[in-house]
Amino acid sequence: MNNRLRVLRAERAWSQQDLAERLEVSRQSVNAIETGRYDPSLPLAFRIADLFELAIEDIFMNPSKDSGQ
Repeated sequence: MNNRLRVLRAERAWSQQDLAERLEVSRQSVNAIETGRYDPSLPLAFRIADLFELAIEDIFMNPSKDSGQ
């Protein structure tokens, strides 16, 4: 799943560790989400959205819509 997590984190000058601590997950989890190797659970997606004060769909993109389908 594509997402804007890395960009949003960089805009705030947060390290992966900073974000991990705010989300109460491991740094490795943040890295895996940013690189698309791990899709967050729905509760974690809501926590991420709340943290950045955005809607989930403003952070995570539906891959089927990315291809123009």
